[in-house]
Amino acid sequence: MIKYTLACDNGHQFESWFADSATYDKQAKRKLVACAVCGSTTVSKAIMAPKLAGTKHSRKQKVEAPAPDKVAVISPQERELRTKLKELKEHLIKNADNVGTKFPEEARKMHYGETEHRSIYGEATPQDAKSLIEEGIEVHPLPTLPDEQN
Repeated sequence: MIKYTLACDNGHQFESWFADSATYDKQAKRKLVACAVCGSTTVSKAIMAPKLAGTKHSRKQKVEAPAPDKVAVISPQERELRTKLKELKEHLIKNADNVGTKFPEEARKMHYGETEHRSIYGEATPQDAKSLIEEGIEVHPLPTLPDEQN
């Protein structure tokens, strides 16, 4: 396994693990690697300093712990909202057609009356979603909860 620090074309940096460097290259080429912040699939490896094994003397030096992740204790109201968001997402996935990467195309066909209106979900880049909204096509991202990203 290898961990890369990645950067998207919007300047966000994030980390991701891959089986090896070839796996990263294949996934990035197929636009399967997306920014954890904005969803952009235009990503590249950020400059990283490798960790090298040192001498016995340098190994005795204190190693700093990594910075802690942000955490929160949620209130009962927030827990209820999270449950409702999860239920909403499950309902949408169960009752809508998954059109995958053809989402922008299918949404436009329905909006312009080329096909019958139905509930759909799929994949769209942030640029595609913005274009759909600018055309007056109502789209919403499916809610992603933190426990789904682990």
